[in-house]
Amino acid sequence: MADALVLVSGGAAVTPFTDTDRGAASGLAAGNTLTALREHYRAAGRPVFTAPARIGAGTVEADAGWQGFGDVPVVLPAELTINAVGAVDGAGVALAEFLRWLSAEYAVSSVDLVAHSMGGLFSRAAIRELAGVGPRVDRLVTLGTPWDGAVLGDAVAGDITDADAHGDPATTTILDQARAYAAANSQGAAEQVSRRFLRTWNEAQAGVLDDVAVTAIGAGYFAAATEPTQLWPHDGLVSLRSGRADDVPAAVVPRVDRHSFPDHVHSIFFADAFGLPWERALTWDPRVFDVVDAALRR
Repeated sequence: MADALVLVSGGAAVTPFTDTDRGAASGLAAGNTLTALREHYRAAGRPVFTAPARIGAGTVEADAGWQGFGDVPVVLPAELTINAVGAVDGAGVALAEFLRWLSAEYAVSSVDLVAHSMGGLFSRAAIRELAGVGPRVDRLVTLGTPWDGAVLGDAVAGDITDADAHGDPATTTILDQARAYAAANSQGAAEQVSRRFLRTWNEAQAGVLDDVAVTAIGAGYFAAATEPTQLWPHDGLVSLRSGRADDVPAAVVPRVDRHSFPDHVHSIFFADAFGLPWERALTWDPRVFDVVDAALRR
């Protein structure tokens, strides 16, 4: 088992830096994506850290948004902080620098990464950037990561449209709001999370994960239709097939275990929006954590 566990949040997430003992003193200690996972591993006695992330460049001191946080005890510099709405490779550079800092400050020589949503892409880019200079990454576990594209990116690219929702009101709303959010906030992330972009990007990542054991976990609560498989079923932002890396070539992900949670959504934001308990989110369900635990023990 690696020396430490690092949790990585995804696109548009605001996450403070936390270590095993110190988190945000008000609100959700590790933000609305990673707090439950962090608490799970703190309770298990595992050294656990969260990588800082924010919307745009800068540092993370608080999040005044939905289920946010404040009173962050350790604020890391901008160069160690992921721009969660920026380009994937730029986020990977920042995450790699954070992992090197973590190695130096906490004497960590190896890490396991558990990543949500685009955090899985950021993690893959960081593994490439480390290239033997920094801590060794033993395992990568992804929760709802768009290995092969996301609803947001494909909608922005015009590769899925309202017609592909087949009249499903939830999916139509998600498509409309995704396009609006991307227009207002994206600094590259939305454009780079399309299947069209990622299929090219994935080709360039061949070999990066050769020495990393991967577990890919997908969800598919929204299942009103079956076509196009690029969309259905989906968790609100990522199709089940994409979250499981089903269509990613073996040259890119040679060692992968795939798991499905067809009755789950992407995050507690989606659970809340559609009247579901938070435990129906990939990031908040102890049953999902059991799968992550098993992956980390292997």
